[in-house]
Amino acid sequence: MKTDANTSLDQWVFRIAGTFVLGSLALSQLHSVHWLWFTAFVGANMLQASFTGFCPLAKILARLGVPAGAAFCAKTAA
Repeated sequence: MKTDANTSLDQWVFRIAGTFVLGSLALSQLHSVHWLWFTAFVGANMLQASFTGFCPLAKILARLGVPAGAAFCAKTAA
């Protein structure tokens, strides 16, 4: 994945998570209230990542070559 030199993995995680949350909120209003379960899943994953440091999206982006930032700089499994 090609990114700007100033765009870190942390920024991508926050951007994608924010897009998922806003998108699922919009879908809950336009389509079905059950989309709020997806919003809750994203929020719960962000909460557990703040305690454990494990973020599945961060692992995926790291494997795609996105440079690490301050929040998700843990070693990745080879």
